[in-house]
Amino acid sequence: MRHANIAFFVPHLGCPHQCSFCNQKSISGSAFSPSPAQVEKVCTKAAEQLENRDFPAEIAFFGGSFTAIDPALMRSLLKAAYPFVANAAFDGIRVSTRPDAINPAILKILKDYGVTTVELGAQSMDDAVLSQNARGHTAQQVAEASDLIRREGFSLGLQMMIGLPGEKAEGYRETAKKIALLCPDGVRIYPVLVVEGTDLARWYREGRYIPLTVEEAVGKTAWLLRFFEEKGISVIRVGLHTEQTLEQSCIAGPYHPAFGELCYSRVWLDRLIERLEKDGLSQKALEVFVSPSLLSQAIGQKRENIRRLSEAGYQVKILSDATMSKEEPFFIKEVKDCI
Repeated sequence: MRHANIAFFVPHLGCPHQCSFCNQKSISGSAFSPSPAQVEKVCTKAAEQLENRDFPAEIAFFGGSFTAIDPALMRSLLKAAYPFVANAAFDGIRVSTRPDAINPAILKILKDYGVTTVELGAQSMDDAVLSQNARGHTAQQVAEASDLIRREGFSLGLQMMIGLPGEKAEGYRETAKKIALLCPDGVRIYPVLVVEGTDLARWYREGRYIPLTVEEAVGKTAWLLRFFEEKGISVIRVGLHTEQTLEQSCIAGPYHPAFGELCYSRVWLDRLIERLEKDGLSQKALEVFVSPSLLSQAIGQKRENIRRLSEAGYQVKILSDATMSKEEPFFIKEVKDCI
């Protein structure tokens, strides 16, 4: 389902820690916080453009530490945005913040100004990993803040990272399982990128950190996508938004401008191979039909899925079928003649 965010970035302001991987200017492409006047101007224009929309739209304050910024600035930004929620131009306000910057008093302010969703940067649910990366909070604080947010009636979002320094081979799975127990309404999955101006960049140059490859990150993320789907938890973002400053400052790690597409394509492939193995269809000529909207995902970038299927011993031709819905991942037909 389509969803729109009128996004404002509040980089680093109020954040009491410098995480190993974080350079908000490079990641967001924004060096300065928006002013209340800018918020009002952008929201006014967006409301006009989206006046006849038939999909949800929110005003969003990203940056990771919104509730830790100066209270007067936080109120002024919310005050500028609130009228657009009050008059139903937008469905609510979404904020991103730290687990240790949530308490009942802060949540009351957020509720008074029309905030409907609070996202927490959990990143990991392993205290050793959090400490090594200077997150400045614990897994228990993530759990406590999540519980408080849900009890106060907000929609809860949680963000996690894969490939953090100190993360064990299966650590991302353990973090996902612990996040699922907190019952978030949505999660974001970010592979760790090595960005200039960070401790991680220094560790990488010193040989103390080896980032994930694109292939490794895609494989891990594909597992996470299926896990959260099975738990009924929506994944609302995979990978960072592509920004020119991010492309220029990223020196290593699994950066790809279509990272999310790669991951969803891998999920489709994994499901197909599991089905083929279950049905014993190896070494047989097959036609696999998909909805036209899934054709690109099924074939994969640069025909990656076709190549992998061939290497696994499957003779597969992927075709579109306009009668199929997007909810049907595939229909397999065995053919007599070799493809």
